Amino acid sequence: MSGAQVSGSGARRQHRRRPDRARRAGFDALRAVNAEGAYANLVLPALLRERGLTGRDAAFATELLAGTCRWQGTYDVIISAAAGRSLGEFQPAVLDLLRLGAHQILSMRVPIPAAVAASVDLAAATVGERVTGVINAVLRRVSDRSRDAWFDELSKGLDDHDRLALRTAHPRWIVDAYADLLEPPELEQALAANNRAPDISLAIRPGLAAVSDLLHAGAHPSQFSPFGARWRGDPADLQLIRDGRAGVQDEGSQLVTWALTKPSAHSGWWLDVCAGPGGKSALLEGLARLDGSRLLASDLAPHRASLVASAVRAYRAGDLTPAVVVADGTRPAWRADAFTRVLVDVPCSGLGALRRRPESRWRRGVADVEQLHPLQLALLASAIDSAAPGGIVGYVTCSPHRRETTDVLSETLAGRSDVEVIPAAQLLPEVPDAALGTYLQLWPHRHETDAMFAGYLRKTRSH
Repeated sequence: MSGAQVSGSGARRQHRRRPDRARRAGFDALRAVNAEGAYANLVLPALLRERGLTGRDAAFATELLAGTCRWQGTYDVIISAAAGRSLGEFQPAVLDLLRLGAHQILSMRVPIPAAVAASVDLAAATVGERVTGVINAVLRRVSDRSRDAWFDELSKGLDDHDRLALRTAHPRWIVDAYADLLEPPELEQALAANNRAPDISLAIRPGLAAVSDLLHAGAHPSQFSPFGARWRGDPADLQLIRDGRAGVQDEGSQLVTWALTKPSAHSGWWLDVCAGPGGKSALLEGLARLDGSRLLASDLAPHRASLVASAVRAYRAGDLTPAVVVADGTRPAWRADAFTRVLVDVPCSGLGALRRRPESRWRRGVADVEQLHPLQLALLASAIDSAAPGGIVGYVTCSPHRRETTDVLSETLAGRSDVEVIPAAQLLPEVPDAALGTYLQLWPHRHETDAMFAGYLRKTRSH
């Protein structure tokens, strides 16, 4: 009896299909994201290159990982309901297998039998034969309903914001933060926009390349930025990217950087605080040179300062070497009242870049926003102190959350009499529906950019 059982088990293992490489890459990347805190947009491209996956396989793995990360919280609710048990009862790797399978069944054009069978094969190859029964049973229950039918079933008894959280795959606290700024139905449109993967946005280095160079290479013009273009494919395929005469930078990031250079100010030294990874610095470096000014780029983290140095590397061919330093923006290594323009892009929750960083929505909470608030206040105060009288200060953050945006500025302005607000709408008149009072708030659903916020101040006198 036991011999027959062993023989039968061995036969099943012998006939088990080897997982396809795209799904295996998606699983390995998801484990790195959930078990090791890796970033999906960084870990998968490295895996694809390492394993030689291109074309349709690479596209499948990309959608599998990004989509699973994006909808993970909603899939967890569905999986728990389908399994009839809490998520804590599943081994973490098994839960990731179920999430990947759920995404194929509910959101990809994968036939249900193929999605279930492929998930079972992947489970056997990665975790072991003992979990294949669970994978098979739970995914078959998941496939009993469409995604919309699951939403209808699981939304019963929920309030409006909890329903939106489930249907748009956002934690409730993010829905509440967006609702603080947007009315229905725009609230749902904004949340839904976070679930659409954007095109890659490129920016030229002023003085080293023109947008026409990108267009001739096959890119498409940006909607608002005079420095940008949109690209579908691997940016490394472009010679302009490889030699540093252009880089990857969201159009919203380009716009808030460009706006800093719009108000009149004397030529002189410009400062980029918290400069890493360097997209804004590279744009400012070129614009400063065209203005007859110089840029000092600073970051507290040495590895981020190295990224800045790489971003501005193409400017080394000129007479002036870009100035990049490692320094704490809250304890400046430079004298006060020294810079004619100061950009401070503060550390934030990243709520404005959820479409590019699909896993980040599940990693942050209200406590993280509150923890960053004192640092944001300190960095803005230091940036103002660093500006010369008559100089321009740009406060920028990739978040629409009030605690990271208008609250920081209102608290700062309440304690200072040496700055005045420059209405942001007049700086970028070509960008519609971007004014948030006297400040600037971009949105993916309105502008097809990250949800960048910016406030611009002019220093009126020494503090």
